[in-house]
Amino acid sequence: MAHSRSDLFDYTSGRWIINDALRHAERRRVFNVDGLRRLAAQSVDRSPDDIVDFAKLAEGGFNRTFLITMRGGFQMVARIPYPATVPKYYAIASEVATMALLRSSGLPIPDVYGYSPAPDNAAETEYIFMEFIRGTKLSDIWLDLEERDLISVLHQLAQLESKMMSISFPAGGSLYYAQDLEKVAGGPGIPLKDERFCVGPDARLPLWYGRRSQLDVDRGPYESAEAALVRAAQKELAYLKQFGQPLLPFQRIRREAYRYQEQLPLDHIENLNRYLLIASSLAPKDPGLCHFRIRHPDLQQNNIVVSRSSDSNWRVIGLLDWQHASILPLFLLAGIPERLQNYDDPISQRLTRPSLPENLDDLDEAEQSRAKELYRRRLTHYHYVKRTEECNEPHYAALTDPVGMLRRRLFYHAGNPWEGETLALKVALVEAAEKWETLTGGGAPCPVVFDAEEVRETMKLDAVQRGADETLEACRNMIGFGPEGWVTTEHYEEAMTRSKQLKEDALAETTSAEERAEITAHWPLDDMDEEKYM
Repeated sequence: MAHSRSDLFDYTSGRWIINDALRHAERRRVFNVDGLRRLAAQSVDRSPDDIVDFAKLAEGGFNRTFLITMRGGFQMVARIPYPATVPKYYAIASEVATMALLRSSGLPIPDVYGYSPAPDNAAETEYIFMEFIRGTKLSDIWLDLEERDLISVLHQLAQLESKMMSISFPAGGSLYYAQDLEKVAGGPGIPLKDERFCVGPDARLPLWYGRRSQLDVDRGPYESAEAALVRAAQKELAYLKQFGQPLLPFQRIRREAYRYQEQLPLDHIENLNRYLLIASSLAPKDPGLCHFRIRHPDLQQNNIVVSRSSDSNWRVIGLLDWQHASILPLFLLAGIPERLQNYDDPISQRLTRPSLPENLDDLDEAEQSRAKELYRRRLTHYHYVKRTEECNEPHYAALTDPVGMLRRRLFYHAGNPWEGETLALKVALVEAAEKWETLTGGGAPCPVVFDAEEVRETMKLDAVQRGADETLEACRNMIGFGPEGWVTTEHYEEAMTRSKQLKEDALAETTSAEERAEITAHWPLDDMDEEKYM
């Protein structure tokens, strides 16, 4: 166990081409290693002397995990949150309860051996000790799966989602052990039939991000679909009224469309109030779509463990990472998981079975590669929906609701942290006003009205910003970075060189000192001050 403390405490799985020092500082977590080892051993009725290895296993967006190996080959996982992870107590406590309930319902969830949602323990950190599921991350084999294996895995996922979505809840929010919630909320929440569990405050990140965690606002439990629809928007209104200030858009590639002028929080406040005028009308008439259900908050290949069965088929044996899971009306939970969807493609939108180009053999190698990649994305999208239709009728009904995606866009844009733009919410509001009868089933007229010129200017700006996003995506592909500018450590120097070259090329094409100054001040891949956006 000759591991350096820095390896255990620091993020070592990659780097960022933007704000690298800040990202690492957010993820540096010093804890009492010996204390964590003792607690881990106690959680499985073993002696600390039985531990023969303690090594970092993985580092994600919110947590660091360690693999603990004991004599006899027994292995378990210890997981601790980063300092920047919020809401720490609620996130840990709700994840543990969620895992326990779902595991008891027959889902392949790791067994939890012990946990602490507070740092007042020998390890001096919050933690979860859980079962180590031996298998293969789906992400490691995803691109190598043959079509029959791909269909099989998607079918299993649809079955598992059907099982979890069949669990009913008396209210929305997040799930807790009643004893954990009483320690911080002063009350037991809304109990389930199994009174060990209750529904309490919603642990989704947008409700707690930055200074929002300081707000005394109602984050649930939600006793109705209408309450679930309004609470996050009311939270954001409270934040803007207390902390709001003029901001340039956080996404610097989008600043040019505003002529590099700071945007006022009053504009977003106006659109949040517009949203609240219509929110109570957004719940579908079908009561089945308004039932409170739970779903994995980030169902993607890295969080799915598979193994080869005796008949050589891949079998899903583990669903990992339930942090920030929330209980919401089914129509708000619905949708194809982010890493499985291909919504922007017309073929996928029509839900027609995809096929490879007839002239595939005539294409050059690069074109063939692109065609096969697109085909795979379409195939994944198509079979996820088809398997959901077979296994999970309520989710399929929500998926195929013609205005279901609009309902969800309105809800999420109204609840997301304001980052200097109100455009996404406004575009959704314009669409809601245009589709009001379909959205609500008719009756009272839409209380939100936009004049034709305002709609025209909004859609014009949206088109410009879509182009800006495409430019950033082209930069991402050219340099090879992921979310927040993440790259592998091995690729970091090369990525930084490419990033600097892109900036130099852009500056070389300028025709004025003013344009040069704007590019220099707002280059989207340089470090920036993020504090004012918290």
